[in-house]
Amino acid sequence: MPGFGNSMQLIARAVTALALLLCCGSDGAMAQQKTPAQAAAAALPSLPVTLEQALYLIRSTLLTLNDANRTGNYTVLRDLAAPDFQARNTAADLALNFLDLRRRNFDLYGAALLAPQFSDAPALDQRGMLRLAGYIPTRPQQIQFDLTFQTVAGQWRLIAIAIATPEAASPQPQAQATPMKPAVPAQKKTP
Repeated sequence: MPGFGNSMQLIARAVTALALLLCCGSDGAMAQQKTPAQAAAAALPSLPVTLEQALYLIRSTLLTLNDANRTGNYTVLRDLAAPDFQARNTAADLALNFLDLRRRNFDLYGAALLAPQFSDAPALDQRGMLRLAGYIPTRPQQIQFDLTFQTVAGQWRLIAIAIATPEAASPQPQAQATPMKPAVPAQKKTP
């Protein structure tokens, strides 16, 4: 496809520029001495700076949820999540939380085929939690997602999840481990 390679190069350059800004600051130069705030920020888990890493987290989570909805077995989704999520959600709780998607036989396989569109840039909150929010442009219904991950033993693991389809006004919380403050006021997550 003409122009496709150029688009991919532009995306790669933008991701690299974002990584440099996140790493080095807006002036591109690293400070010789770190303030206590900078040292604390450096101790946070690294933000997935590549598009591929963010896509993997979104796709793997949505496809695991899709398999759970298809089988009615939510143990794998629960077992792959962060320990706090596991402590607050049994497999039976998750089955109840996702009952609407399962009853409607809503298939999330579009997550494997189409690139997610971010409504907000991937970001770490003050506790080091990674939030990925946006939608998968499936038709006739979009898949809206709001996922939060916590690093556990060096790996990002699910701590909160909200999924919606156009029939819902906004993503409704299905499950999470701890009450979280949403990055976007219009979306609400509750325990």
